[in-house]
Amino acid sequence: MAWWGKLIGGTLGFMMGGPLGALLGTTLGHQFDANRRGAGMRALPGDQERIQLAFFTATFSVMGHIAKADGQVSQQEIQMAKSLMDQMRLDKQQRKAAIDLFDQGKHTDFPLNDVLHQFRNECQRRTTVLRMFIEIQVQAAMADGRLDPQENSILLHAADVLGFDQSEVENLINLISGTAGHVGSKPARSIDQAYKILGASKDDSDAEIKKSYRRLMNQHHPDKLVAKGVPEEMVKLATEKTQEIRSAWEQVRDHRKNTA
Repeated sequence: MAWWGKLIGGTLGFMMGGPLGALLGTTLGHQFDANRRGAGMRALPGDQERIQLAFFTATFSVMGHIAKADGQVSQQEIQMAKSLMDQMRLDKQQRKAAIDLFDQGKHTDFPLNDVLHQFRNECQRRTTVLRMFIEIQVQAAMADGRLDPQENSILLHAADVLGFDQSEVENLINLISGTAGHVGSKPARSIDQAYKILGASKDDSDAEIKKSYRRLMNQHHPDKLVAKGVPEEMVKLATEKTQEIRSAWEQVRDHRKNTA
């Protein structure tokens, strides 16, 4: 997490203003001058650290907001947030920042719209980064095994602000519900679940299913995610997803061969 050391050391000269800067400033206990730091300034191409900073801040704060949407944060949702921190290998100080952001997201006055709009601006329409963010939020919302109407409403709103339509959210829900509890193992997965992961149906042609498979693999390619600004610590999530997508593809492919 290269940007973290620069942020704490005071050498991250492009610290953002706006709601994301306010959230992080409160978390770190610093008073950032929004005007001096360039409030509303968009990240320039190649400013990976600034995008990663925005990604980290938005991810954990919005995750907290979604967890609180149904009125109560479940133990499963807390565990999901902790698991993400573990996967990112956050140190003690970084975990505290992530927890503080999660807690700020639970506040009734959390500026969701402002956070989402600034996050989109910071990412400069980098669809891969925005999709990874939505995918993590869907996974957080489904951590307790269900998707409440309030959570679903926030997810659809967030997707709309970030430029995705409802069908893409539904595809992510299918992907995550199909892989839940199976990552890193050879699951006793039904063929229906395998189709669901691929966002395909039994009526689709082999070519259509292969196209869906390639699209998903492209969206979760680790090198592409890092190049687009996703923090390297979060790429492990995508790597695990590619394993599940490939496994589902192989299961569907073999099933079709055996039943042809």
